[in-house]
Amino acid sequence: MAKKSVASLQTGSKRLTKAIKMVKSPKTGAYMFVESIMSPEQVNDFLAKN
Repeated sequence: MAKKSVASLQTGSKRLTKAIKMVKSPKTGAYMFVESIMSPEQVNDFLAKN
């Protein structure tokens, strides 16, 4: 499962987006959240990766 934040971050001329993904740990089975700030074009690739 993945969740994408709605807010966009702007710094100068660059437009950035913060993406949050929920990842299940293979050892414990617990879920963790992985956050990353990237350009809007890279969000779908980030969410598609395991």
